[in-house]
Amino acid sequence: MVEGIIGRKVGMTQVFDEEGNVIPVTVIKAGPCTVIQKKTREKDGYEALQLGLVEDRTKKKARKPETGHFQKSGSPVLKVLREVKYRGPVELKEGDQILVDLFEVGEKVHVIGISKGKGFQGVVRRHGFAGGDAAHGSMFHRAPGSIGASSYPSRVLKGTRMGGRMGGDRVTVRNLKVVQVDKENNLLLVEGAVPGANGGVVLIKKSSFKTKTS
Repeated sequence: MVEGIIGRKVGMTQVFDEEGNVIPVTVIKAGPCTVIQKKTREKDGYEALQLGLVEDRTKKKARKPETGHFQKSGSPVLKVLREVKYRGPVELKEGDQILVDLFEVGEKVHVIGISKGKGFQGVVRRHGFAGGDAAHGSMFHRAPGSIGASSYPSRVLKGTRMGGRMGGDRVTVRNLKVVQVDKENNLLLVEGAVPGANGGVVLIKKSSFKTKTS
């Protein structure tokens, strides 16, 4: 069994179930993905498949090592590469493709992506601080307040919540339900929101996949 597949977030919409209830869904263009390299426990120390996302746009300027790496699979140099685990005997080799029919309607998946970058933000937006009273002359509206004492420890403790860069983090949203699988257009509809902006790369994994620890 293969753990997952690479995709790109298309956007959000809504669908209706059989009872007429509105379900907010995220549309993901999942695959097709080409197996670029198959790693085995005997050779590499662990079992995984290196997948490349097949897109209309290929990498324009490829270096010679990259070209040689892709030659074995017979694939052009692809821009997006990810590793996914596999379990048990998998009859896949370099050059084979993994499609969206890896998933079934109703099963749960984990979606991993990079959250939207918000730039430098203060403590109110970044950490949810309440701030001060919105009164005239208070001089304390969206400030963090005291960040440490002067007597002890006479320094700012590591991890103190302050203003800084917000977003741009690797985020995993777990146990999202697969609502629809469009095999013809390589589209996957999952219930709820997934991290990242439209067009961002995401990794969709089976929630039921569990590797055996040696």
